[in-house]
Amino acid sequence: MCGIAGLLRPGGADESGLSGTAARMTAALAHRGPDASGIWTRADAGIAFGQRRLAILDLSEAGAQPMHSACGRYTITFNGEIYNHLDIRAELEVAGAAPNWRGHSDTETLLAAIRQWSVAPALQRLIGMFAFALWDAETRQLILARDRFGEKPLFYGWSGADLVFGSELKALAAHPDWAPSLDRAALTAFMRYSYVPAPATIWSGVRKLPQASFVSFAADAAPGSAPAPQAYWSLRNRVVEAQSHRIGNETEAIARLEQLLSVAVKRQCLSDVPLGAFLSGGVDSSTIVALMQAQTSQPVRTFSIGFSEGGYNEAEDARRVAQHLGTDHTELYVDARTAMDVIPKLPRIYDEPFADSSQIPTHLVAQLARRHVTVALSGDAGDELFGGYNRHVWGGALQARLGRVPMPLRRAVGAVLGVIAPEPADTILKLLQPVLPARLKVRHAGDQVAKLGHILAVDGFDGLYRTLCSIDQDPLRTVIGGEERASWAGGEMQQLRTQLDPLDRMTLADSLSYLSDDILQKVDRAAMAVALETRVPFLDKDVVEFSATVPAHMKVRDGRGKWLVRQVLYRHVPAEMIDRPKTGFSVPLDAWLRGPLKAWAADLLSPARLKRQGLFDSARVSRMFDEHLSRRHNHSYWLWNVLMAQAWHDEWAGAR
Repeated sequence: MCGIAGLLRPGGADESGLSGTAARMTAALAHRGPDASGIWTRADAGIAFGQRRLAILDLSEAGAQPMHSACGRYTITFNGEIYNHLDIRAELEVAGAAPNWRGHSDTETLLAAIRQWSVAPALQRLIGMFAFALWDAETRQLILARDRFGEKPLFYGWSGADLVFGSELKALAAHPDWAPSLDRAALTAFMRYSYVPAPATIWSGVRKLPQASFVSFAADAAPGSAPAPQAYWSLRNRVVEAQSHRIGNETEAIARLEQLLSVAVKRQCLSDVPLGAFLSGGVDSSTIVALMQAQTSQPVRTFSIGFSEGGYNEAEDARRVAQHLGTDHTELYVDARTAMDVIPKLPRIYDEPFADSSQIPTHLVAQLARRHVTVALSGDAGDELFGGYNRHVWGGALQARLGRVPMPLRRAVGAVLGVIAPEPADTILKLLQPVLPARLKVRHAGDQVAKLGHILAVDGFDGLYRTLCSIDQDPLRTVIGGEERASWAGGEMQQLRTQLDPLDRMTLADSLSYLSDDILQKVDRAAMAVALETRVPFLDKDVVEFSATVPAHMKVRDGRGKWLVRQVLYRHVPAEMIDRPKTGFSVPLDAWLRGPLKAWAADLLSPARLKRQGLFDSARVSRMFDEHLSRRHNHSYWLWNVLMAQAWHDEWAGAR
């Protein structure tokens, strides 16, 4: 795991200028790689690579980067891990194409694979998470590539006459000619989804390389040029193809998932440094930890964070699972002040507006784990692949039932629900919880009632899905000069209208945007800010492709998601220890914004500041803030979007 950065100056440049700029950009990523740094330049081609190293495999100098291929044709700066690199080495050796290996790093394996098969075929063989820049001295091309699911970030764009790239936007911002402009369409998308969907960034002309793709630039590329990335794999195609060969036998499906996940966990436990896992006590993280523990006689190191606020503390659940599995468990209870101390760091950690509030506990648990290990496995992606979100459980059935209700009546009921504040609704539903069946018990149910009010007013499944995913239902009213582009996020649904059932459409759309642009980027930044590598066994290629063959009734059943994953987990952990309402990894934003964060929020949301910065409609923001403070409505997530954008603007756009 590392941080990479670099530039291409068409026409060539002097070596000192190239190396100085590359060093400056790379230094901005020191937190990602505290163990070593390296710079490589080729003046005649105008190319410079930099890397900050977090040593995981092959801690010797044989693993140092930037690295050259044995033949001398290729130079690479690489971020990530290739879990099947030993299998690829064996394949190269059988083909008689293995070089005299200098060490046992996966980067050296990748260079040999590219030499043997070229870029796209080599990428198709990889199982792992990565982003890299490759210089091909023969074709005089710079190639940027990213893993199948977007676990590792990669940004690129033009800064003056230079094409610049890096693991984080802060590396690009370190270039002396960095002067981008705000992309208001990206800001609008952020207000809707709480993240900026790829390929956009908050800056016009600066892109995220899409998952499962690579892009090539010639040494004489025209400044400002933007060749289209090429896909080397398609999750969409895999899901569509799998419709014709669904797995039908439940017993076989359970055994197959356990076998594939066990292999994925074994692959991802490859490390030359201490390794552990996050454990929330939920289905996904418990499954990963159970399979880790089943493969070793030594206790697995596990980590969880606890909060004192009711409804937000998962530490007790995690402790029970850890005790049952026999892990070496570490937990840390943090108070509100400790959690809120993370907030001023968020604009520097994320570089662009990002408002998934679980970024706070994620950073805290990463910080805790880093005191003991250098690598941590997580349970991320189980929800997206196997139907774990409330929208997956209720979305299809809800749309089918709502379709029979006249739209005027739906809008009328929706209007009534819209004026009910979530707090009173939550209180009423809490009183009913003891008499409700387990499958109908939902934490923070008042917020779900409020969202139902929005759902009733929309027509069609695409509109329902977009509403379920949206924090701001009408961001054009919020963002001054805003613009919505249908191709981002919700546009995935429109491309799949006639091919897939509702659950497959939702999980695929979530995997292509929410998973890559929210969940994985949240974890990458939160963990790499403290130099912790995170790994995601659910995103093993074989596990993902198997998930596409699993029919809907093996994912969602009896009002509960992830049925198939649960059956695997029940082989290791009693069901009663796991089966409880889904909560997510969150913090009590609603109460904090009315209490200890009130003054901070009021400053960032003051009409004078809002008008000066010119991002948001100040009257709308003031109304939402007043309604939240008076408890008429819970606008905490919407307000958190605005607050994170305002704080980011203060940090990166310089207007206060």
